[in-house]
Amino acid sequence: MRKSQYVIFLLVLSAIVSAGCAKRSADTVMREGNRYASGFELYDSAQYRVAVLYSPWEKDCWTRRYYLTREEPNRREKKRMEGKTVVQIPLRRIGLTSCTHIGFLDAIGSVEAICGVCSPQLAYRDLSGVEGIADLGDAMTPNVERIVMSGADMVFVSTYAQGDVTSAQLVKLGVPVLFINEWMEQHPLARAEWVRLVGAFLDKEAVADSIFDAVCSRYEHLCEQVSGWQADAKPSVMSGQDFRGTWYVPAGNTFMGKLFRDAGASYRYEDTEHEGSIPLTLEQAMVDFADADVWVGVTARSLRELALVDKHHRMFRSFQTGQVYHLMRRSNPLGANDFWERGVVHPDEILGDMVSVLYPDSLLWEPVFIEQLQ
Repeated sequence: MRKSQYVIFLLVLSAIVSAGCAKRSADTVMREGNRYASGFELYDSAQYRVAVLYSPWEKDCWTRRYYLTREEPNRREKKRMEGKTVVQIPLRRIGLTSCTHIGFLDAIGSVEAICGVCSPQLAYRDLSGVEGIADLGDAMTPNVERIVMSGADMVFVSTYAQGDVTSAQLVKLGVPVLFINEWMEQHPLARAEWVRLVGAFLDKEAVADSIFDAVCSRYEHLCEQVSGWQADAKPSVMSGQDFRGTWYVPAGNTFMGKLFRDAGASYRYEDTEHEGSIPLTLEQAMVDFADADVWVGVTARSLRELALVDKHHRMFRSFQTGQVYHLMRRSNPLGANDFWERGVVHPDEILGDMVSVLYPDSLLWEPVFIEQLQ
């Protein structure tokens, strides 16, 4: 993900409440059968496997319901299900508006189903072996005409605001759309659990469940290990860097905030319930993090580059001790970063990376995504 896209991702705010959103009677946090995720639900109904998607902007409000079947419905059944979204699985041709979705498909062994990708240059996974993959335009502004021409059975869409124009156009043109909004989940394992939803549409739900169970087991085991090492003071951590006068840091109730907590770090904003990033001035960041032990998540690849971005970066203790890390170990010069593909499915590996830099003498770990600046 490029810097500009990353900033847009951090800044995007919800607009108005979408129409056509139905309420559930119960106010639930997680859905039936889910261990962490709240954005979807899978359950059985008659001869169908039903997938329900919930609005990431309005609590307890479902927006789409899909009826999955391995058999093509006959005429009578089509009449009975008229007005409902019936999907024959497994999907054979899938268009993707986000490279993150590649990580889910790769995990369950279904990359060959991809027929088109937005911003394909940002794909870390080598797709050269998959024939006929179309460029579907920019990830932030997908090309509707190219998507239609790709012949996709369904398009996986990430929506960054309510009333998404592209999705509305595709639906109007009769192109089936599946909203994959894992990025709105706050817990790392909640994001990873979306592999189960993708697995259901590829008729590989058992495979997806097995992958997710293994990820959960490794993640939770790491958490248990860390809890046993915290007799002394926790190492303190800071995140991000100055960008055009603003320093964005994760709130405690976010993906990175919870990773810091689970990795056994002391983090200045760990108790904030705000969802999203907290904008700080450079001066406030210096007050909050001047003595932090470890600095992670910078976009620079060397200490020299980080100092050239802003000379004030030199004033942080973690810079002076060389304890600064980026999350681009698995990336390429075009801007692709496997942190956004494999990392979403494997937060256990991200957690392992975090623990390894916070407690280097306690965990024998080969870094996957994290790398120390030199």
